[in-house]
Amino acid sequence: MTFPMPVQSLDQALFLAASEGPTRIADLTSDFSNAPLAWPADKGAPFGGLMAALAVRAMREGLDIQPPLMTLTVQYLAAARFAPITFSPTLDRGGRSVAYASVRAGQPGRPALTALGTFGTLGHGPEVRPLSPSPTPFEDLDPTPVDPQLAPWFTRYIEHRFDGGPKIGGGSPLSDPTLRLWMRTIDHRPLDELSLCFLLDGIFPSYMTVLPAPPVPSASVDLRYDLIEPVTPDTSPEGWAIFQFRTRDVSGGWALDDGMAFATDGRPLALARQRRKLFGPRRTPGA
Repeated sequence: MTFPMPVQSLDQALFLAASEGPTRIADLTSDFSNAPLAWPADKGAPFGGLMAALAVRAMREGLDIQPPLMTLTVQYLAAARFAPITFSPTLDRGGRSVAYASVRAGQPGRPALTALGTFGTLGHGPEVRPLSPSPTPFEDLDPTPVDPQLAPWFTRYIEHRFDGGPKIGGGSPLSDPTLRLWMRTIDHRPLDELSLCFLLDGIFPSYMTVLPAPPVPSASVDLRYDLIEPVTPDTSPEGWAIFQFRTRDVSGGWALDDGMAFATDGRPLALARQRRKLFGPRRTPGA
């Protein structure tokens, strides 16, 4: 089975056009759909990692915020359509060391998300860094495409190398319900703030590795990123980062998972937490 190559570049997808004042406009296309590749792309919606990265960029560019991103919290109010979308950022409080901003994004008659961003400068102080990445060396991992029957359209923009395989369909034991992998964007750009936000949501939900097949679909409701240190061009010149996604709970029609990102030298870069609303089993197209 073959699928069309990406049409839009990642730079084009992350581009924001200036509008009135701090308002910015992005053009959402089905290239970044969260629908499985086996489905028409327009059956899905723009995936959460892209929307999170656009929210950060809208706050930073629209409000001229300079300090590094510390925390991003996103509420996905409704699935956006594949059409232009308006981001309206507000500086809630600015200071010399910390800035608080928010942004609302939506399309005519359809609010899509609200987001809060905390930006702060780094200072001097004690260091305690207990987080550690997957022990598997990169050179021991083979490129692993995600099953095209299950992989979302947006994964065409990401290179994946799984530690122990994708594990979809119950491959992760409950004693260690963790998906470990390396990822980078296909343009091999040096890792930066926006691509890290993109990649932190750049794979299928980790609960799919502890539940039996077929995968249960879901929608992201809340997403939070905590960046631990600024991401510079020297952090990962080839764009790779190490990720771990761990299922925390699946119950009552909801799923909760945590993520961690590390630089290739083992430095911790970010933490993520995502809550998803589960839906009934997918029907086969045409059934």
